[in-house]
Formats: sequence, structure tokens, C-alpha cells
Amino acid sequence: MTGGSLEPTSRPVLAVWALVGLVLGWLVHPVTARLGTPPTLTWSAPAALAVCAAVVGAVAWSTWRAVQVRRERLDSGQGMNRLVLARACAYAGSLVAGGYVGYALSWVGDPAELADERMLRSGAAALASFALVVASLVLERACRVPGGGDDDHDSPSAARP
Repeated sequence: MTGGSLEPTSRPVLAVWALVGLVLGWLVHPVTARLGTPPTLTWSAPAALAVCAAVVGAVAWSTWRAVQVRRERLDSGQGMNRLVLARACAYAGSLVAGGYVGYALSWVGDPAELADERMLRSGAAALASFALVVASLVLERACRVPGGGDDDHDSPSAARP
């Protein structure tokens, strides 16, 4: 934090979280195979992640309209809550997306009966998680006040005096 403003979410940090998730997701298959049966995914995981992405996207749209179009100021608490939500969802979405990609990749070439189903559902969950990350970054950007900061980054509306 510098001078009362927040830096945008770091893309390299998001990539690290996705990589951690990838490794952990890849490990789920061999570890659970040794312990019994690897998990079978249902459509509820991608659906829940898609709903989360839609909710965060709706909050981003609402925030953008209020701050960028109608030039309203967000309450400082409201602005910070939205920034915290955006950052938390971006990090969690990156980790979960990586995890589902890793789990899907661990089934490539596996002759197991449900391998294709696991890859398909993991891929859908990864896409929904990626949508959550994108919606979170849009929400974070929507909280920025036009002309409120330096040339590269506007100030978050919550941090404006």
C-alpha cells in the first residue's frame, strides 16, 4: 500500500496460486487412488463456481455503473468490502482453477472407466473458476475512481479522502 491507494492484484501472484493449485490437483488422483477410489465430480461444482462468477460479475457491473457512469462515490466501507471480495475471489479462483486443471490433466490417457467424465467436469469447473477470476479483476477495476491516482492506476474509490 502506497500513499493511501491499493495496488492492483498482481498477475504473477495469481499465476503462482494457479500453479500451486495445478500441483495439488494433479496429486489428488494418485494419492486418492492409493487410498481407495479417486473422487468422481458432479456438475454441482462447476455450477456453484459459475454462480459465484455471475454474482461477482453482477456486483462488478453494478459498481462500474455507479462509479464510472453515474460518478457516485462508494461508502469507504462498501468500497473496501468490494475490493476485499474481488481480491479474495481472484486468489481463490486462481487456486481452484489450477486445481481442477491439474486434476483433469492427471486423467489424460488413463484407461479408467470414468476418466473422460472426470476430465470433462474438471474442465468445466476450471473454466467457471477462471470466469470467477476475470469477474473479480473486473470488480477490482470497477472500484477505481477515474482520475483519482497516477497515470497508470486510478485510486480505489474506498481510499479517496
